[in-house]
Amino acid sequence: MYKTSLEIYDFLYKENLLQNSPKWWWPNVGTFEVVVGAILTQNTTWRNVEKSLKNLEGFLDLDSIITLEVEELKEKIRPSGFYNQKAPRLLTLAQNIKDRFGDFTSFQKEVTREWLLSQHGIGQESADAILCYACLRNEIVVDAYTKRLLKAFHIEFKSYKQYKEFLEDGIKKAFTCKELNLIYARFHGMIVEYNKLKKL
Repeated sequence: MYKTSLEIYDFLYKENLLQNSPKWWWPNVGTFEVVVGAILTQNTTWRNVEKSLKNLEGFLDLDSIITLEVEELKEKIRPSGFYNQKAPRLLTLAQNIKDRFGDFTSFQKEVTREWLLSQHGIGQESADAILCYACLRNEIVVDAYTKRLLKAFHIEFKSYKQYKEFLEDGIKKAFTCKELNLIYARFHGMIVEYNKLKKL
């Protein structure tokens, strides 16, 4: 049985799970669209998020999305569910990014995990998704898929932090700092795809 995250990574890598996925697994990494997706994917499937993102075409950058009225945004993101909560949270976050950082490029460089966690509606999973896939930082995402996979390998922890440290520690020892963002991104992607494949 696997004891380290590197052993789990190697196992998943051999399964060739990402052959039809983008390089970083999450689509359009390094863009504001990832921030939108990270909010919309809360409590729903990515298939529903894709419908909302299609409705938002032309508004998937920071300056454009803040021009939308909340009711208009609710209608566009309706397929993602919980639109009455997600629409105002997304608009408030976008405005806060604009006010604090000026533009998305500055946000990518300067935002901290603490700042993200201080924003209404952003928990640890969403914060790490934004940092990893939008800002290309060396952070891994822990989600329900992660916990189900590790439980199948008889590995369980009590806190998000413990899961995150377990996943990152094994990987850090095997890859250089320059490689970590891509490895973390793909590791998380492989975990999700394995869960879907095996219906864990």
